[in-house]
Amino acid sequence: MADQMSSDYFSCPLCTELLKDPVAIPCGHSFCMDCISGYWNEADYTGIYICPQCRITFTQRPVLRPNATLTKVAEKIKKTGLNLNLMPPSNGSFAGPGDVPCDYCTGKKLKAVKSCLNCLASYCEKHLKPHYESATFKRHKLVDELGNLDRKICPHHQKSLELFCRTDQMCICALCTVSEHKGHDIVSAEAERGEKQKLLGVSQAEIKQKCQQRTKELEELKTAVDSLKSSAQRAMTESKKMFDEMITSIERMRSEVTKLININEKAAFNQAEGLMERLEQEIDELKKKETGLKQLYSTEDHIHFLQNFNYLCTPTDDGFLPRVSLNPEFSFSAARKAVAEIKERLEELGREELRKVTKSVNEVPVYTLENRTKEKGIRVREVHTVDSAPPAEPRSRTEFLKYYCQLKLDHHTAHKELFLSEGNKKVIRTRDLQPYSDSQERFDSFAQVLCREALSGGRFYWEIEWSGEFSIGVAYRGISRKGKGSLCLLGYNDKSWSLLCSDSGYSAWHDRVDKSVSGPHSSRIGVYLDHPAGVLAFYSIGETMTLLYRFEATFTEPLYPGFGVGTSVKICQLK
Repeated sequence: MADQMSSDYFSCPLCTELLKDPVAIPCGHSFCMDCISGYWNEADYTGIYICPQCRITFTQRPVLRPNATLTKVAEKIKKTGLNLNLMPPSNGSFAGPGDVPCDYCTGKKLKAVKSCLNCLASYCEKHLKPHYESATFKRHKLVDELGNLDRKICPHHQKSLELFCRTDQMCICALCTVSEHKGHDIVSAEAERGEKQKLLGVSQAEIKQKCQQRTKELEELKTAVDSLKSSAQRAMTESKKMFDEMITSIERMRSEVTKLININEKAAFNQAEGLMERLEQEIDELKKKETGLKQLYSTEDHIHFLQNFNYLCTPTDDGFLPRVSLNPEFSFSAARKAVAEIKERLEELGREELRKVTKSVNEVPVYTLENRTKEKGIRVREVHTVDSAPPAEPRSRTEFLKYYCQLKLDHHTAHKELFLSEGNKKVIRTRDLQPYSDSQERFDSFAQVLCREALSGGRFYWEIEWSGEFSIGVAYRGISRKGKGSLCLLGYNDKSWSLLCSDSGYSAWHDRVDKSVSGPHSSRIGVYLDHPAGVLAFYSIGETMTLLYRFEATFTEPLYPGFGVGTSVKICQLK
């Protein structure tokens, strides 16, 4: 019929629906962009990419290129509403990535239901019928579908493996008995299985016993862990209570010292205030007398002068008000010094007692491990204790490499101008937009990309090579991805820290605050992260390793390495 055509041409082998955003891979097969991208994302950690249809293997992730012809055909099919018969047939289902396909299906293969050990092939329900209906296949042995049937063929003679050589402990074909295995102890595969199957009972009993023993150990370990948790919780609760009491005691002491200083300050102030008031009164009286004297001196009335002379010229009584002498050495420095001595003693006592606590905790074994091997009657015991003292911070590049972590770029976050390659280890900025799907995690305004790995609870080190102006840093998962605001830029918000690198120099950024950084120019930058200690450091890597800038912060969430790409960035393989 004109309105029907095979689903093999226009359906995606993975989702079995009409192709959406069809792309072609090097072997010629076509898939939906999202389907093949998701399928290969799961293979990124292995670095081996397989065509889901023909099983061809690619050592590097192929670049997905849109199939313009299929795109136009798919759009026309949607508009015209043609019947593509895309539903799976009623007598079977299409083979998925983890299924065994039928060896006799052409085009899109159905899932196999049986494998023939004589034909060394797998069949769907339709192509299996001759084995049930034809006398030719009556003696063939059918089993549940098996993969890798080529392992049932002799690699030297291309014949079925039917015999077992006890001399060489391997499966062989009939021709092997007159060539490589001539004169060996040879029996049928069925007979050898019968002998070996007797040993399974012994192995099963041993495994069962070991399983029971391990289960008992597991339950004991769980009980010990629960007890350990309870003990730790009780210790923390009681420690908190005692520290709270010590803090209360210190607060009470602080209150008493503050009260004492306030009382003395107030008493001194009240006394001085009374003296100041009396001095001000006497000053006013003296000023009035001074004014009268000036007027008396200039008067021309002799009688007035004589009548007021005795009153105005009578000397003032200096004994009426005591003389005020200030003590230049008076201050509350003695109180400050006493409090400082208390602080030093408390800190010294705290450090000494903390060392005792640390030693007592570290020397108590959490559990012991015993080697199960009983060679020469010796049982090796390995004692595990809690080590709360972190190792010293690395100083040389060799020490930094101990914390090397492998990183891969997350294409779900990559801006559409960024092209990822070399197994998501390299990113290049291009003028052409990449056919990435829209997602909430993708940066839509700035050419940035994050890595997949969430770094937390330890130390990590990585190096990159760069060209063109770029930024390198870390960010919380909650960094904004949409819009042109500074909340999306690495280092321009409180969710990220970054080092901006260019041919003219460096600058460190966090929460829109930048600090100029001096250091040797290098096309390779090393990054060291100590998440628990709150340390993020950047190094210029050349003949020597030079510290460029060091952030010290409190990291409250896992951190994702990220890049703002000017030209290109490559994550270096260090091991």
